[in-house]
Amino acid sequence: MEIIHVTAECYPIAKAGGLGDVLGALPKYQQVLGHTSKVVMPMYKTKYLYTHQFDVVHKGGSNLAGYFFDYTIIKEASNELGFELYLVDINGLLDREQIYGYEDDTERFIAFQIAVLDWICSWATFPHVIHVHDYHTALIPFMMQHSYRYNALANIPSVLTIHNAQYQGQFGWQKSNCIPAWDPWKSGLLEWNNAINPLVTGIKSAWKVTTVSPNYMNELRSNSNGLEPIFEYEKGKCSGILNGIDVNVWNPATDKYLNHHFNADTSENGKHKNKQELCETFGLSIDKPLFVFIGRLVGEKAADLLPQVISDCFNNIGRTMNFLILGSGEPIVERALEGLKNNSENDFNVYIGYNETLSHKMYAGADFLLMPSRVEPCGLNQLYALRYGTVPVVRKTGGLQDTVKDFMEINGYGVTFNNADVGDITHAIFRSLQLYQNSEKMTEIRTTMMELDFSWDKSADDYIKLYASLQ
Repeated sequence: MEIIHVTAECYPIAKAGGLGDVLGALPKYQQVLGHTSKVVMPMYKTKYLYTHQFDVVHKGGSNLAGYFFDYTIIKEASNELGFELYLVDINGLLDREQIYGYEDDTERFIAFQIAVLDWICSWATFPHVIHVHDYHTALIPFMMQHSYRYNALANIPSVLTIHNAQYQGQFGWQKSNCIPAWDPWKSGLLEWNNAINPLVTGIKSAWKVTTVSPNYMNELRSNSNGLEPIFEYEKGKCSGILNGIDVNVWNPATDKYLNHHFNADTSENGKHKNKQELCETFGLSIDKPLFVFIGRLVGEKAADLLPQVISDCFNNIGRTMNFLILGSGEPIVERALEGLKNNSENDFNVYIGYNETLSHKMYAGADFLLMPSRVEPCGLNQLYALRYGTVPVVRKTGGLQDTVKDFMEINGYGVTFNNADVGDITHAIFRSLQLYQNSEKMTEIRTTMMELDFSWDKSADDYIKLYASLQ
């Protein structure tokens, strides 16, 4: 079976979040299962572009609301990622350093989708399935079926995976002419709240819709940023398939970012050495349990609560723990966290920004990972933490509820809580400290965590079975 993944992100080429991690792993595991899995994404000006060899495989031109543009499809020559990678170059639109955040993002991603479909139309043999990801590519199922120029693609099954339904890509009807000429009787597939909503269009038009965890799919029917009715209406073609992790990249025994490797049998000594390195780097006390947060400093992750949580822990529980934060996002949150450094007693530090190396070191050296998310479709951080023997402290929502079982339950291994508020998070930290004092229990939990299997093997096979049901 030949599968084409169309995406805005793919690690290590360009990544802003979990979407990039998924697209860097899922196609590789599908290849291992004996299928041909390819990734097509925009050509951004990233380090990867300039450090790898690419071959030109196609050139073409198309129109975007009367604006003619040329595009070039280039292929990474070595296939080092374990699958074929194709980049779409559109001069002036896609060749930028950032993935998102431009005023013309609507035009950028529509042009990208047009170029992809124009290119596929030129193939001698069409793929068995086109798998699109999030709103940036969600107009493709509609265009395949209802844009006249793509009639040849109408019978190719399409699958949409929603990695985060909070972002939907809405734009006004005045830009409807950006979409290649389409059947006007089908305008209802584009419409949502008097605007064109690409994510909704994809949900209505794709043959199947998936989310990145079963629980997140259930949650979307009652809490999806205004899309609750469409998820309820289309529930018959929707399902949740839990994300996995690339266990070759995320392996504490071989991780290229670590100076001190370990496995389940050597985790106590190995984690201690990694923790010692972190504490020396960031001026923290090695004798205290280390809590870390890794991610975007935004409301969705409940990062706005962290400054108050940390202050309350120090004031009400005592300065008996360390906190280390890695991330960037809302300036007010960044400033509040930076301000806490002034009162640190070798127990708090923050790194504002993105640092892949540091994130791996933090998973390896931390005792606990905080994930108080208000929204977490799947979550990969908790899966990385489990792999590295770090206890996840998570709110019971989305994929966190699917993957983390409280240590007070039979065979439990994490710390869970119900609400994204300061009180619940602080209490979860207090419970974590009690667990930390029980070294025998901590050792038992660490062994349990590191033996859990959250690899892509099963999930990749679940996607293959989904595709097969559409043939």
